[in-house]
Amino acid sequence: MTASNVALAPEPTPVAETAILTPLAMIDRALSSGASVEVLERLMALQERYDANMARKAFDNAVAAAKGEIGPIMKDREVDFTSQKGRTNYRHESLANIANAVGPALDKNGLSYRYRATQDGGRVTVTCILAHRDGYSEETTLAASNDTSGNKNDIQAIGSATTYLQRYTLKLALGLATTDREDDGAATSRPDLPISGAAQAAINSIAECASLADLTAWKEKNDPTVQKLDRNDADAVVRAWKARAREIRSGEAQ
Repeated sequence: MTASNVALAPEPTPVAETAILTPLAMIDRALSSGASVEVLERLMALQERYDANMARKAFDNAVAAAKGEIGPIMKDREVDFTSQKGRTNYRHESLANIANAVGPALDKNGLSYRYRATQDGGRVTVTCILAHRDGYSEETTLAASNDTSGNKNDIQAIGSATTYLQRYTLKLALGLATTDREDDGAATSRPDLPISGAAQAAINSIAECASLADLTAWKEKNDPTVQKLDRNDADAVVRAWKARAREIRSGEAQ
C-alpha cells in the first residue's frame, strides 16, 4: 500500500468554549443592539441581583474560612463580688481577648466588624455588623438592661452592659464558643503527662480532619465535651487542634 492510497482521517473540529453570559455582558449586547430603556432597566436590575448574590456567597465562604482559622477563645477575666444577693463569681472572655483571637483570621479573609449602639431609658441595644470587602454584611442585635451590679455608677452600668453585648453579638455573628482553658496550657498542664483515652480519641479524630472546614465542624460538635475533660486532657486536645490547623494552612500555602 502506497502513501497515496492511505486515507487520512479528518482532524476533529475544535469545540468552542461556551462563554458564561453574565448580566453585564447582556447589558453590553443590549447597548450594541440599541435596546430600549425598559430592557436596559430590567437588565440593570438583574445585574444588581447577580452582584448581591455573588457578594453573599463570598461572605459565606469567607466566614467559613475564618472560623476554621480561629482557635478556642479563652476566658481571661474573673468577676468576684458580694452583694445583698450573695457572692457572684464567674469567668468570662474580655472583648480585647476576642478581638485578638479573631482579628488575624478576619483580616486575612476580607472580613471586618463594627458596632452600632442605642440607648432607651435603662436599656442598651448593640448591633454587631459583620461585613465582607465585596459589600455584603449581616447584623446581629441584642439588648439588655444597664448593668447595675457591683455598686457601679450610671456611666459604668451603661459601659458594662455595652461591652457585654459587644462580646456576645460578635460571638453570635461568627458562631464562636469560649473555653476556660489557658491559651497554651503552659502554666496549667503538663504535656509530658499521659492523657486519657477520651482525650486521645479526640486527638485522633482531629488528625483525620482534612480541611479547615472539617476542623471548624469538629470544634462546634465537640467543644462541650472537651470542656468537661480535666485540664491536662483538654489542653492536649486544644494543642492538637491548633497544630492540625497550622498543618492544613501550611499545606494550602504551598
